[in-house]
Amino acid sequence: MTSPFTYDFGYGWALLWFHAVPFALGLLGLGAGAWLHWRGWVVAVSALLAAWGFAGLFFMHVVGGINAPMRVMSDQFLASDRGRFLDIGAGSGRAAIGVLQARPHTTATAVDIYSGYFGIGDNTPARFRANARIAGVADRVDEVKVGDMRKLPFGDAAFDAAVSTYAVDHIPRRDIPVALREIARVLKPGSAFLLGIVNPDVWVRVTMPIPHFGLAAHHAQDPKRWHAMLEEAGFEVREEGTRPATLYWLALKRS
Repeated sequence: MTSPFTYDFGYGWALLWFHAVPFALGLLGLGAGAWLHWRGWVVAVSALLAAWGFAGLFFMHVVGGINAPMRVMSDQFLASDRGRFLDIGAGSGRAAIGVLQARPHTTATAVDIYSGYFGIGDNTPARFRANARIAGVADRVDEVKVGDMRKLPFGDAAFDAAVSTYAVDHIPRRDIPVALREIARVLKPGSAFLLGIVNPDVWVRVTMPIPHFGLAAHHAQDPKRWHAMLEEAGFEVREEGTRPATLYWLALKRS
């Protein structure tokens, strides 16, 4: 059993615990209002503030599991529970560790540019490996490499599967087809690719209504465009769907 404090994926306090502030203020207002017999509208505002803060904490830590290994978005991904997969834009390890836990007979290779800021502070291979040790899967991490998804440092057909979550959608739009073709290149024919991107859905709009804050900084995406880019890169889309704050696709590399 893990808690929001078990891992250190490097997300800032503002993203992890911002909603604790309105939750605490709302509870304080409710308590003071009941004790001091404040006007009803003040108590109502306090209740709404507390409810919104609680909803935000619930979304980030229970629904989204922001500081826990990521849940595998598709049951079909690596359903055979074997093979070597590549995590592209692996960051501090949420996706790779989630797959390794769900598929205990697989091994992982991680690659990330490990420079710039994409929501993770001190984003390094060492942080990835530290989280893998906490999860008990470090022995199944083959390597953690520094590399650009637009020019992956691997040979053709090197992997049995690939996953990329909340990474490909962070590069410039013109470079996305380049990255998708690179991912197809390093996969064996018939191999699965699981892609997830940020989707500013109702969960995001309710819990993060402040413009340009956290997940609300992301623009709405066109699923048809992503489907088409995957097809053009050499994939056949087998499954597509949504998860809270997420659009995802499971695609197979065409032979």
